[in-house]
Amino acid sequence: MPASHLTRGGSFAVAVAILIGGTLIPVFGAEKPAIEIGIANMPPAQEPADFTFWHTGGGAPTEWLVVSDPTAVRQSAIAQTSTDPTSYRFPLAVYKPVSAADVDVSVRFKPVSGKIDQAGGIAVRLTTYDDYYVARANALEDNVRFYRVVKGRREQVDGINTKVAGNQWHTLGLRAEGDASTISFDGKTLFTAHDNTFANSGRVALWTKADSITHFDTLRIMPLD
Repeated sequence: MPASHLTRGGSFAVAVAILIGGTLIPVFGAEKPAIEIGIANMPPAQEPADFTFWHTGGGAPTEWLVVSDPTAVRQSAIAQTSTDPTSYRFPLAVYKPVSAADVDVSVRFKPVSGKIDQAGGIAVRLTTYDDYYVARANALEDNVRFYRVVKGRREQVDGINTKVAGNQWHTLGLRAEGDASTISFDGKTLFTAHDNTFANSGRVALWTKADSITHFDTLRIMPLD
């Protein structure tokens, strides 16, 4: 079973692939598949395939690369490698093949370093680099937050304090359905936030902040609409 079931024409296969013990297992009968991004198949030291790169706020352009990481599920990860210290700077790696309003996204991430921030997140319903929802976890602040970003202005909708260990892998999930966004962390549902600022379809992206060096692997996207 290939890692991604999204065809170039944009249509979806019948099977869903779920990750069990590092192996993709097909599950039949779902209307749309869960798409796991095949990071291990991407050339190292290059930008990850099928992504485009934006950032909100100021500072230097983003630097996203495929890197070797022996602790990742398949020994490869997508990393934001720029150490620009601009505080109001939010790099985005936008996955181009999928656009959806209702979507369930999960990713494993590891905060590696950063003096200003050590953050990793998931953005959904992106219509521009200045307009989207984002759920993020921060190892320097030990919290998980959900924001709306409207015309480049970040506004917190909800959040919770919880331990986010640096240099360890965590799993972050964001399920957006209608005006409800449910955020999970390390397998536990933390909260559901309600907001109707963005209702239309948009892209899904990986997100970091400021000088965060963050590794991402096992990115799964399931469109619900």
